Amino acid sequence: MIYLDYSATTPVRKEVLESFEKTCLEYVGNSNSLHSLGVASHQLETSATIQIANLLGVKPEEIIYTSGASESNNLAIKGIAMQYQNRGKHIITTNLEHSSIYGPFTYLQKQGFEISIVEANDDGIIDLKTLQKMIRPDTILVSIASVNSETGLRQPVEEIGKILKQYEKCFFHVDITQSLGKVDVSLENIDLASFSAHKFYGLKGIGCLIKKEKIIVEPLIHGGKSTTPFRSGTPALPLIVSLAKALRLSLEEETEALLNIKELCQKLITKLSKYPDVTINHNEYCIPHILNISTLLIKPETMLHALEEHDIFISTQSACSSNHSESRAVLELTKNHSCAEHSLRISLSGFTTNSEIDTFLECFDTCYHNLKIRS
Repeated sequence: MIYLDYSATTPVRKEVLESFEKTCLEYVGNSNSLHSLGVASHQLETSATIQIANLLGVKPEEIIYTSGASESNNLAIKGIAMQYQNRGKHIITTNLEHSSIYGPFTYLQKQGFEISIVEANDDGIIDLKTLQKMIRPDTILVSIASVNSETGLRQPVEEIGKILKQYEKCFFHVDITQSLGKVDVSLENIDLASFSAHKFYGLKGIGCLIKKEKIIVEPLIHGGKSTTPFRSGTPALPLIVSLAKALRLSLEEETEALLNIKELCQKLITKLSKYPDVTINHNEYCIPHILNISTLLIKPETMLHALEEHDIFISTQSACSSNHSESRAVLELTKNHSCAEHSLRISLSGFTTNSEIDTFLECFDTCYHNLKIRS
């Protein structure tokens, strides 16, 4: 099997699974219980939380554990909107967000909130001056992903954060799901940040919302003591411990992995750009972990399933996107509807090998020519 869909989810690392299993077996107490088993679990929970905080450069009390990035995004957006709606009901976002961003915004529009879209320039990057002009006295939130999950476009969120610091009543939320563990991202000028462990070889079902301590969000889940007053529920200690392990290992290997991925991505671009009806939807602002292409004469799902017959797995749009035929993110990058309708995503990791890419290219060539003849 050749797996090239790491942006959808990653396999769990053996070390991470071992941490999960050990915690399940040896720390059976609820970390909120007063007996000795609970105290032992609470100590381990505190240790894991401090480790995560140190890795991210935040305070332990700024960490809210969630079920994943989708819940984190919902908590950040709805939580800010409900808590600070007396200040205003205007929110700014982009056409390059995950569906778990657009979902909450659609909900909020029904509650009377106004959602504005800041458009990208020809390179797919948000123009900072345009964004600043859109900020109004009633703007309470700007939500922009650091890296788009379909194209790999990386936005200058650090610079955006510096601009938004000038507006005390406007908060800045960043979905860092596709950047954490891949490229460096500073949380210094970010008010809220979301991510999921399963994007960096952790287990599914655990994620975080980083919320700076002076900010209050209205909880989505009420009732019951937990690790924070902003999200109720029994602390999932084994998942928390496994998250800390996965994050540490990914950050330790980030630089070395990036060098390998850059070489593999460039190899793919060089080879695939030679096909007359294949468009490379990638530029200098895209991280190399995600390569988006369009097979203009072949339906993307047809190519996907053809490669699957060779035991090769890629994706069309984001795994969480709706079934729209046109990719919103690819259209924002390319300004080309045909490219947006025929896009495929190849996503790499530090575990991807040169031989896997060679095999993929061979199989792609076979599938491409066979399918082109049929079309």
